[in-house]
This record gives sequence, structure tokens and C-alpha cells, in this order.
Amino acid sequence: MFPDIRPRRLRSTPAIRRLVAETSLEPRHLVLPMFVADGLSEPREIASMPGVYQHTADSLRAAATEAVAAGVGGVMLFGVPRPEDKDAAGTAATDPDGVLNRALRSLRSELGDSTVLMADTCLDEFTDHGHCGVLTDSGVVDNDATLERYAEMAVAQAEAGAHLLGPSGMMDGQIGFIRAALDEAGHTEVGQLAYSAKYASAFYGPFREAVGSSLEGDRRTYQQDPANRRESLHEVDLDLAEGADMVMVKPAMSYLDVLREVADRSPVPVAAYQISGEYSMITAAAQNGWIDRDAAILESLVAIRRAGADIVLTYWAAEVAGRLS
Repeated sequence: MFPDIRPRRLRSTPAIRRLVAETSLEPRHLVLPMFVADGLSEPREIASMPGVYQHTADSLRAAATEAVAAGVGGVMLFGVPRPEDKDAAGTAATDPDGVLNRALRSLRSELGDSTVLMADTCLDEFTDHGHCGVLTDSGVVDNDATLERYAEMAVAQAEAGAHLLGPSGMMDGQIGFIRAALDEAGHTEVGQLAYSAKYASAFYGPFREAVGSSLEGDRRTYQQDPANRRESLHEVDLDLAEGADMVMVKPAMSYLDVLREVADRSPVPVAAYQISGEYSMITAAAQNGWIDRDAAILESLVAIRRAGADIVLTYWAAEVAGRLS
């Protein structure tokens, strides 16, 4: 005769559920993506991402300081130049006085090593065509010419104070090329969070508003096809072989299967990015009264952690860190 088997015994009180929880969510697991824009006199809310702002230098410093005080693991900076500062090569990305590099210097001076200061190492915000690299005369992204620009951008960001760089353009060989440039410039301590599995997703729409993207068309010739899984594992292996310090799956919520497989094979920490469209869907549903906002946010983040993410980039990082503290 079998004993009285009742798994529900371990769900009977909040304390028991907390005791046996298999997945934890802590402030240190969360990274806050932030936007800093040139030409603003005050922060500007992003219409398609309620509660998220393009910051001035001053408001960025205040918001980042508040997030760090809440216990977030780090902040990831994206620069938004003035339209007139964009050009075909994205030269504002490597200008020491460009919006992103100024912001990095400011936050490093303000926060020091109390958090992990990350920088988006990609040209799309800075090019007048909106692509992540340099274009050929026929309008195709030139992989090798783009690597040269990424190397210059990486060194500029390291010199501005970034602890960790986020190459997100999905160019072949970018991790090794940047690593060599950083080492040659004496920045051997600056790491790379490789966007190894970055998909050509329909959920990036609000982000393009956030960075004032000039893109016409799509990025399917260099970002990954949502239909493919093995391709992501191959990309991860290549980035690891080139010296990636961490690897990323992006987006997170629609690619939890990929995240699980990457986590199972990666010897380095794995990050996942809960992207703008994922944020906006939950926000819109909550605003319409269709779901419980706070519960849905926590559930989504726990799901990403459960699938294998050591680090989660989310626009709710500061808010959730404050709730968890």
C-alpha cells in the first residue's frame, strides 16, 4: 500500500513555499537598461514604454544612483545622439565627447566600482541609416569594416569608464576583434557581455522609438532567424572561443527554450534581455486591467531565471530590486 502522497503539502503556506523554492530572484540578478539623450532639457518619457525615459545627463546620474542604492547588479547604457550628429559611419559613437561616452565618464566618476557599468557597443543608434554597421555602396552591412568601428568604439567606451561592453551587432568575429583591440590598448580588465543569440524579433519596436532609430527595412541579414535554435548554440560556441566573458540571449521571454540550452552548455555567466516589446505588452495589459501588473512582472522574471539566466536585463530592474530588498 502506497503512503498518502500529497505534493500539495509543500505548497500549504507562504513560508513552506519560500523554503522549497527552486529559483530565486534577487536584486543582484537584475541589470537596468538606461537611455541618455543629447539635446534634452528634462527627461522625456518614451510613449511606447510608459515609465521608461530618455534621460538628461543629470537625470541619468540621479536615476542610476537610485537604482544602485536599490541593489541592482548593474546598468546598461544606450546613447541617443541628436539627429544632426548621425552619419554613415556612426562617428558620434567613438567621439570622446559623444553622448554615450560623456555619460559613461559621469557615471564612473559618480558610482566608481559600486556597480557594474555596462555600455552598448553597437553603431545603430549613431548611424543615419540605422543599421548596426558600416554599409557597402550597395547598401549591405560590411562585416569587416564594421569590426574596425566596433574596436574603436570599444576602446573609447573602456577609456570612458565602462566595466563591461555589450557588443550587440551580431557581426562575425566581433568578440575576438574587440578583445584584441582592448588588450592592445591596455584595457585587459574590461570584459565583454556577448549578445551571442540575438534574434531578428518583432518585439524590438518600442526600443527603436527609445533610441530614435533611423532604420528603414530590417536586420535579418545579420540578426538570427526566430525559426532557428541550433544556430544560436553555434553562435554561443564561437563567442566563447573568441573570449566572451558572458553570453546573452535576446529577447528573453519568447526564447526560453534557447536560454535553457545556452545555460546548460555555457561555462560563463548567461544573461537574458527582457526587451522593450515584452515590457510594453505586460504594461499595456496591466493598464487595461487584464492582468495583475506586479505579479506578472515577478512571474516573468522568475521564469527567465528558471530557464537558466544568471543575469536579467529588464526595465523593471530598479523597481523590482526595491521590492525585493
